[in-house]
Amino acid sequence: MARGTLRIYLGAAPGVGKTYAMLSEAHRRVERGTDCVVAFVEHHHRPRTEVMLHGLEQLPRREIEYRGGIFTEMDVDAVLRRAPKVALVDELAHTNVPGSRNTKRWQDVEELLAAGIDVISTVNIQHLESLGDVVESITGVRQRETVPDEVVRRADQIELVDMSPQALRRRMAHGNIYKPDKVDAALSNYFRPGNLTALRELALLWVADRVDAYLTEYRSEHRVSTIWGSRERIVVGLTGGPEGRTLIRRAARLAEKGAGGEVMAVYISRSDGLTAVSPKELALQRTLVEDLGGTFHQVVGDDIPAALLDFARGVNATQIVLGVSRRRSWQYVFGPGVGATVARESGPDLDVHLITHAEVGKGRGLPVARGARLGRSRVIGGWLAGVLGPFLLTWLLKSVVPDIGLANDMLLFLTLTVAAALLGGLLPALASAVVGSTLLNWFFTPPVHTLTIADPQNIVAIVVFVGVAVAVASVVDLAARRTHQAARLRGESEILSFLAGNVLRGETGLEDLLERVRETFGMESVALLERAGEKDPWTCAGSVGPRPATTPDAADVDVPVGDHMALSLRGRVLPAADRRVLAAFAAQAAVVVDRRRLKGEADRAEKLAEGNRIRTALLAAVSHDLRTPLAGIKAAVTSLRSDDVEWSEEDQAELLEAIEEGADRLDQLVGNLLDMSRLQTGTVAPVLRETDLDEVVPMALGGVLEDSVELDIPETLPMVHVDRGLLERAVANVVENAVKHSPPGEKVLVSASALANRVEVRVVDRGPGVPDEAKERIFEPFQRYGDSPRGVGVGLGLAVARGFTEALRGTVHAEDTPGGGLTMVLSVPMAPERLEQPALPATAGP
Repeated sequence: MARGTLRIYLGAAPGVGKTYAMLSEAHRRVERGTDCVVAFVEHHHRPRTEVMLHGLEQLPRREIEYRGGIFTEMDVDAVLRRAPKVALVDELAHTNVPGSRNTKRWQDVEELLAAGIDVISTVNIQHLESLGDVVESITGVRQRETVPDEVVRRADQIELVDMSPQALRRRMAHGNIYKPDKVDAALSNYFRPGNLTALRELALLWVADRVDAYLTEYRSEHRVSTIWGSRERIVVGLTGGPEGRTLIRRAARLAEKGAGGEVMAVYISRSDGLTAVSPKELALQRTLVEDLGGTFHQVVGDDIPAALLDFARGVNATQIVLGVSRRRSWQYVFGPGVGATVARESGPDLDVHLITHAEVGKGRGLPVARGARLGRSRVIGGWLAGVLGPFLLTWLLKSVVPDIGLANDMLLFLTLTVAAALLGGLLPALASAVVGSTLLNWFFTPPVHTLTIADPQNIVAIVVFVGVAVAVASVVDLAARRTHQAARLRGESEILSFLAGNVLRGETGLEDLLERVRETFGMESVALLERAGEKDPWTCAGSVGPRPATTPDAADVDVPVGDHMALSLRGRVLPAADRRVLAAFAAQAAVVVDRRRLKGEADRAEKLAEGNRIRTALLAAVSHDLRTPLAGIKAAVTSLRSDDVEWSEEDQAELLEAIEEGADRLDQLVGNLLDMSRLQTGTVAPVLRETDLDEVVPMALGGVLEDSVELDIPETLPMVHVDRGLLERAVANVVENAVKHSPPGEKVLVSASALANRVEVRVVDRGPGVPDEAKERIFEPFQRYGDSPRGVGVGLGLAVARGFTEALRGTVHAEDTPGGGLTMVLSVPMAPERLEQPALPATAGP
């Protein structure tokens, strides 16, 4: 059975007219021929709302006694029995009176939706659970009745019912909301203009979030890449430096200026090192942005400006907030910087804010651990020191401080080579050693201005000079590689820690995990593919992003998981070093799929266990209940065939009657077993047609004594839309059960009546009755209640009756008989042409 749809009228404040709007919608649907009933609507003695109830079918409410008073609540059972197409249920956040079927009314609505009934309901914005503290701070009133936000968000339609504070206060003053003696107090407290304006803003923002979810889904489905500035969405670019907290706070203030503003902080790490800053600083900034109501994202990209712009356009951002560069003035010779590049490439649809901060112009310094080995600026500095530095030093030694000695000259050149190694690594240091040794030989080693060396000691000095330069450069290069490896391992550990945290928190959604992969590595789409065998085609277990790969060969990156599963990514080719982290993601995705599969197998095993329970009960029934009439038949036949006894005609008739009764009992038992088998296998296919009830019910009484049942079936009863054979079997089983439990001399009453668009058959007995907690259990297969004797059935009669009735789109349930006993109520649909449309009320003003 398909789940019903939920439509909610969300009120910005009490009295804005959400119940009136709901009833107006009900009248429109009734005009179109929709089967619509009022399950529960509270008009609060408001005359205009009360008028709108006229012409709508109202189901009776359930009365509950509590603390000496009588309260009425929605009768869920009555609604389920009536089974309308649409049910109106007012005040979704209402708390039911203790003793009700469910604690909250929204739980009642969930039952109706699960039964395939469409529900129209109402709720005020102040009753949403997440807004309780905010509403209390605005109005000073704590809302005791709340509904979880997720219940409202899952609604198929949400319609905001709004009214300006001035108009609402006028309605209040005219007595259209509260009684006159409560108007002054309400206007002075809860219904103050400031309170109403704040509640109205809350409602608009909450509904805007819902609309934004629809917009994001639409843009993704239709691949809309341009930005639609439907709301202010601000992206904060973080570098991991201390200025990040300033940028986040500034972005939060910008978001507050526009209704519904959203802040998303993003840190972009290079692909050759998953992180490039201190995790502690990033953790602090993540906590700050989440405390301010924003979200934190981490993506991978070698071109930071391009990655930042791609992210901003992907989330439909309208503004980007960046900090002014921390680089010193001379460092701008290496390029314009991220801020200027983003501002130039952003286009007309993105505003870029450059925010000043305390770290401007102070330089970046040497970070604790960088993702790249040395960085471009250090390598350039190393080459300058290694190639140009020796020439500059030669000029200084010749012009400014001449004749300080060859040993001192060599030490100065060695110092320059060490500086080149520290800055640029191995290659600039080697270049510095070659250039420096050549200049030493030409300008400072006798004979000068030649490449020959006269003194052997100078040859040793030159060789030592080159050896020290190479050694120092090698050490620096090794340290750079170790730093690079440490940065990568730290980034990988952060990702693995995230995966482990997901497992510990129970976050096992496959799509969420794949989205994390796509976001972390900056890919276009991610898909988890699987297949049963080597020659079987690949199937998609889950995917995110547009155009996911359908086979591993079609992906840019393919990470196998076992023999028959692969994680396939599209977007760009990732470096080999990233595959280890991808393998961890892939393994976690495989675990999620396996867990989902195991859960499905557990559900199937539970169904098999239920089937085994029924089979075990069936075997027990066959071993006793079927053998009892067989034993009676066998004994009677053996007696009749015996030659030792001369049976009189009366005795023979009695034995033959026993045989007939045993055969009838066997026929009934086997028939119920076959019927239960049909219901279990879903092979019951009713043939619905118009039928007179007074032709079906008498035929169902053939299995009981004539004087044990009293019939009351009016001839004027409308025709029903049923399968005649199934209804006859259902009524027969219920009547036989009632006769079986009725005391001697008491007749079972079988009556029928029309109610709205249904006809009810009531089977009333005066037996011992059934307590409330057992009224549903008696409809389960192989159930006998109380001290029912063995041999009177296998406990399938009522189970078969309910199964057949539900196949006819009807219901059957048990009620207490006034004065003692049990009443079974079978409700079946009336023939379609017998339905009458209720008259609409006169038009009422708003």
